This record gives sequence, C-alpha cells and structure tokens, in this order.
Amino acid sequence: METNRLYELAAAIRMTCSGRALIDRRTSGLVSVVFDDSPEALEFSRGRSCLDELARTLELGVLLDFSETVDAAEIVTSLLARLQSPGAMPRLVVIENQGIFGIGYDKQDADRALACLINKEKYREFEEPQRRAGRLEHCVAAVTGSAQGFGKGIAEELAREGAHIVVADLNDPVGQAFCAELNQVHGAGAATYCHSDVANLASMTALVEHTVRTFGGLDMFVANAGVLKAGSLDEMDEKAFDLVTNVNYKAFFLGTKAASAVMKLQHRFGPAHFMDIVQINSKSGLTGSNKNFAYAGSKFGGIGLTQSFALELVEYRIRVNSICPGNFYEGPLWSDPSNGLFVQYLNTGKVPGAKTIEDVKQSYMSKVPMKRGCSPLDVARAIFYVHEQEYETGQAIPVTGGQVMLN
Repeated sequence: METNRLYELAAAIRMTCSGRALIDRRTSGLVSVVFDDSPEALEFSRGRSCLDELARTLELGVLLDFSETVDAAEIVTSLLARLQSPGAMPRLVVIENQGIFGIGYDKQDADRALACLINKEKYREFEEPQRRAGRLEHCVAAVTGSAQGFGKGIAEELAREGAHIVVADLNDPVGQAFCAELNQVHGAGAATYCHSDVANLASMTALVEHTVRTFGGLDMFVANAGVLKAGSLDEMDEKAFDLVTNVNYKAFFLGTKAASAVMKLQHRFGPAHFMDIVQINSKSGLTGSNKNFAYAGSKFGGIGLTQSFALELVEYRIRVNSICPGNFYEGPLWSDPSNGLFVQYLNTGKVPGAKTIEDVKQSYMSKVPMKRGCSPLDVARAIFYVHEQEYETGQAIPVTGGQVMLN
C-alpha cells in the first residue's frame, strides 16, 4: 500500500476507534492498529465470502470490507455507525487486494485479531490484553538513538509509563536486544525495532511507516540521536563539522518532517488529540561551549527549529519542545574509554591542568550546583511535563541541576 494512503487509513481507523474506546473502560482511549499485507493477508483480502464466514465463526465483531478506492471518510462513517452500542468496536478492516487492519486494545490484542482471521490455531498463542496503565498508556513513542545511552534510558522510562516504544537506531544488534528486553519486561508488543539513519529523509520516512504498520499511528516523536566532536577552530575540520551539523541539526528537521505527516492526519480524524515532538537538546544549546562550537551551534540551531516548528504545527495540536539536559556522565557519550567526551576533552586540553580522565570528570562535576550528572529519569520527567501540559509549546526546558539557569 502506498505510504500516504496507509497513513490516512490508519489515522482514520485508529483515531475513530480511540475516540469511542472508553465505552467498555478497557483502555484510556488510545487503541492499537496493525496493518498486515503479507501474502496470507492479501489472499484473505481477495476472498469476501471466506472473510465473512471467519468473522462470524470467531466472533470478532464487525468486519468492514472496502474496495481499494475507499475514502477514509467512508471508513469513519462506517466505524461510527458500528460504535454506538457497548462492546461493538470493530476488530478488522479489510482493504480489498491491499491488506488488513487489525484493531485491538493494545498491540498484542490487534495481532490477536489478525491471527484469528488468518490462522485459527495461532489465535491460542495470544493472551487476553492486559492494561498497561501509566501516564503514557498506549501512547506510541518513537525514540531515535535509543539502543543505548540517554535514548535507551528515556525509552525505558516511557515504556514504564505504558507507552508503546519504537526503538530507532543504527546499531541493529544492540537495538534489537534492547527491544527484546522491553518486550520481556512490559509484555509482548510493547516495543519494536527499526533500523534508522536520522540524517536521511528516506530512512526517517521508513521509520514512521514502520511505526504506523506496527501500532497504527505516532503520538510522540523523540529526536534524541546526536553526536559530539570537540575541538578548537584550529583542530576542527569541515568533515567533522558537517557530521555534527547533519546529525544534531538537519536530522531534527528531517524527523519532524516525517513524523508530522502522520500526526496531521491524526488531527484530522481526532481533532481533540494532542501529540508531541520532543528534541533532546543540551545545556550547550542554552550557553556557548568552549572548543565545542560545532555541537553548541547545532544545539542552538535546534532550539530555533523548535520554536519555528511549534508555531507552524500548533494548529494541528502538535506540541514541539526541546529538553536541554546537563551531562549524563555514566553514559557512553561521556564514559566510553576509547572515544568518550572525558577522553576527548583530556586530549584537546579543554580542561586546563587536567592530567587524567578523573581530573576532567571532577572538573565538570564541580560546576553542577547539585553535584551530580543528569539521568535519563530526569529527562523523562521533563518529557512527561510537556506531554501533560496542554498549554505549552516552543519551549527549551533546562534539566541541568542548576548549572544553567534561564534569565
């Protein structure tokens, strides 16, 4: 199915059903939608009589069957007509010759509906849906650069609060292992992995499409992936400068462009629904950084994008904010023994008089009034704030232990 059409139909189905899902009190309001265009699903989408019989036999509720030219508005009209009585949430929407949408109270429940249709035996492998209560219950959140470090910690905290997580990263083995860990801790269907290059628009579009196919939509996009190359004017070369700029600045534009495409459609079919785009910025986006101008410049620019995107997207109920953390000293960005920032700053002489990595670390710790580094939980709490605060957008929120204070 063509990408834009997938977005439109998924948004129509998910937002319409989500708006009525409180009927039986099994969910906070957001439902999961899974799209299947596997050979088996396509085969079923061509057999109308078989589909109708299976739907009646397995008591899946209302089955909708449309031609490949169906308009999303028709789907909404039909869904609303069938959502008037308690317990009547449709479980399947079939697009003739293109695939099947499964609808559920969570990802596993939507998978279960599809399994019922395509393979009766597989149906028994799925457990009844368990409500994952929390501040982000059933919210779909994609987090870039989340295989390790800050991104991993943020994804863990979001999952703990009930969010469905898309782990997006370039490091496939580590990212897949982390995804499996989330599913083990929070239940099957809690997370999915997608190989993603944040500096490539096609890759960002593929990430959003994967998210929609897996969960039915996107409620929160966390642009966390970043790189840092320290160095003075004499030391910094153009290649290193371009790398930092592309990953920290340009990538935020690319991710927002891709994510907002489906979010705008969700607003069309669910005008009361708020969504979030969050850039994980830095304290270096709020104040200059000696011999670290490439990184600081990219982060300053990110705040400019945040404010501008916020003004443009507010009419779609898409909030855009930056979180500006202090230093996460325990993460690989700082503590990697071969190329971490402690090593880089020691080698570039950024800390005068420092002779060891420990000297560099103590120098940085002494600058923080709270005498510790920033943690992923600190950042996640700021994300929870911007998610829950309906009357705020375009902000750069410091989470620095008092090291940087706003004027």
